[in-house]
Amino acid sequence: MSILRFMTAGESHGPCLTAILEGLPAGLKLDLSVINKDLARRQQGYGRGGRMKIEQDQVEIVSGVRFGETLGGPVTLRVVNKDFANWTDRMAVFGEPSGPMVTAARPGHADLTGVKKYAREDVRDILERSSARETTMRVAVGAVCKAFLQALGIEVVSQVLAIGGVEVNPARVDRSLLGQDSDSELNCYDPTAEAAMKIRIDEAKQAGDTLGGIFEVTVRGLPAGLGSHIQWDRRLDAKLAGAMMSIQAIKGVEIGAGFQCAMLPGSQIHDEIFLDGQGEVYRQTNRAGGLEGGMSNGEEVVVKAAMKPIPTLMTPLHSIDVASRREVLACKERSDTCAVSAASVVGEAMTAFVMAEAVCDKFGSDAMVDVKSALEHYRERIGKDW
Repeated sequence: MSILRFMTAGESHGPCLTAILEGLPAGLKLDLSVINKDLARRQQGYGRGGRMKIEQDQVEIVSGVRFGETLGGPVTLRVVNKDFANWTDRMAVFGEPSGPMVTAARPGHADLTGVKKYAREDVRDILERSSARETTMRVAVGAVCKAFLQALGIEVVSQVLAIGGVEVNPARVDRSLLGQDSDSELNCYDPTAEAAMKIRIDEAKQAGDTLGGIFEVTVRGLPAGLGSHIQWDRRLDAKLAGAMMSIQAIKGVEIGAGFQCAMLPGSQIHDEIFLDGQGEVYRQTNRAGGLEGGMSNGEEVVVKAAMKPIPTLMTPLHSIDVASRREVLACKERSDTCAVSAASVVGEAMTAFVMAEAVCDKFGSDAMVDVKSALEHYRERIGKDW
């Protein structure tokens, strides 16, 4: 069992969302404003819907922290759903059912399979939990993990690479700026591409349609040797890919060159290894995305994720009514036209958790002072090996 783990709870229109993060070392300093900043980033973005105008997510920590430092016990985080005031009767924990049932399942969502699997009659019993609103708590947990990693000199950043077929030109992106505050509404570092993305989003919104895209997460400062080649479930690339695929609407994951690796010869894919004048190891490329043999290799970890268009369309698709078993148009819940920029923030969070988990697995997780000391000695040792 991994040392670090978390679990979330709550419904999209329920009273609150919660998460419990267990396994963090004692002595980690936390700042609520930093966590809330990431929560705000998840809510922002060109193409977001009306729900974001209602909620202004603010986290409350109700256990595991005293005077701004972790105690070593489970950290419980909570975010109140302001919109619950409008759903009190329909989402009541007890009492008689209230409000209209949702029976028109949405293609591409958990609706139809969920009501079958869990023997429910109202699709709302499924959509409330399967909603991407759940990622609020993933981002809160991820922000705590980012604070842990940052204390060890490790940084997690992201950028949007494509939306609706409009792609960033890598030559126009200064990667040193990733993670810094910017004016971008799409977490995009190519202003020319961003302008074209906004036009595509406007067109989709007018048509009652939705758009997906691709984002990239980069981890800097990670030591070599996290993860393991020994067993399938200890491979860091497998854990990272699984974490990214767990995000709602993600349908594909690439690490490093990804699918290009299947198209090019090995001479154009594998990252050659060199020694500099001081005998230090270096590479001129990073097509492996910082992961070889299931382990971090000391280069930047780079992972990309493909997000499908959001399944809730204002111009609904053909579907069936689960009650009448007749063909109908799918239901319409309040929704976004595009949420790729929000997904990139969730991607940061899940990546941060996986990397924090790997650090704790290797260096322990009782106290920050011990983790820092173990990491320092390890960096010294592997440096001397060369």
